[in-house]
Amino acid sequence: MAGQGSSGNVIAALASFFIPGLGQLLQGRPLKGAIMFVLAGALWFIWMGWIIHLWSILDAALFKPDASAS
Repeated sequence: MAGQGSSGNVIAALASFFIPGLGQLLQGRPLKGAIMFVLAGALWFIWMGWIIHLWSILDAALFKPDASAS
């Protein structure tokens, strides 16, 4: 079972390191991934995109799938 600290979450966190939201997309959460991608892109114009970028990495790494979804 995939969960916090699993290799799937590590891969998702690495993906989000390179492209914000990509880790969430790999985890099957396209809406959250799209929101993070757009927010990071928009905020990079005012030098605040790194906040969303870090949030994206941490969110992917700490994701715990819902037990009822399995």
